[in-house]
Amino acid sequence: MNITMNQKIQRAVTAACLTFSLCLLLVGCKEKVNTTADAPSGSAPENKAMTADADNSAKNVRDRNDATLTPGDQGNAPADRDITQRVRKTLMNGPNDYSTTAKNIKIVTVNGKVTLRGPVNSEAEKTSIVTIAKTVAGDGNVNDQLEVKANP
Repeated sequence: MNITMNQKIQRAVTAACLTFSLCLLLVGCKEKVNTTADAPSGSAPENKAMTADADNSAKNVRDRNDATLTPGDQGNAPADRDITQRVRKTLMNGPNDYSTTAKNIKIVTVNGKVTLRGPVNSEAEKTSIVTIAKTVAGDGNVNDQLEVKANP
């Protein structure tokens, strides 16, 4: 089996490209990215998230662990999806004019239990949304984690 000069050059270039790519990958993996999860407790970013307004995106730091439900935890059972859809549709199409903030709350249903999370503009919005969820899912099946914004 004779290998031509062009084939030898092509193999050498391919090997060099693969080696170079691997080196770049290894060097990139050694860099440490500074995130809030890496920050020591009591650091400025964590304290800022704790004192921020209810709809501040910095508050999403709490969603990075498994302590709170997120939309990714939504149950896949048809009954769970139906409950979430009915609560959301009632919220969006109901007789009350809810704020955009209230319409964007998280509604997560797992095993028939509804968790409501996020900011609302007033105590009246909060009460009304919880009532909707209780009407759809049942009185004992609602976990109210809604927060009234400090300055609507």
